[in-house]
Amino acid sequence: MPVNKPTLKTCKKGHKFYKSSDCPICPICEEERKPTDHFLSLIAAPARRALEREGIITLEKLATLSEKEILTLHGIGKSTLPKLNTALRNAGYTLLKAQ
Repeated sequence: MPVNKPTLKTCKKGHKFYKSSDCPICPICEEERKPTDHFLSLIAAPARRALEREGIITLEKLATLSEKEILTLHGIGKSTLPKLNTALRNAGYTLLKAQ
């Protein structure tokens, strides 16, 4: 599969960045909006966006899901689960067991 040559792009805020895909996400804006003291700060941006897209922005809400449900979200991979499980455990929660 051929790799696209990185293209210079400019976001709505005027940040310039190179991307080799059609992904519209500005890495500078993404870094600026990354939480610093929240469980979402522990995971990669695609996984964070996947949870935010589903309205999962609290550990309480996250704890209502199973690992299987979380893994169905586009942007979340198996490497994210240990980080989420640690954050949940530290707050006294666990993910639901698959049924």
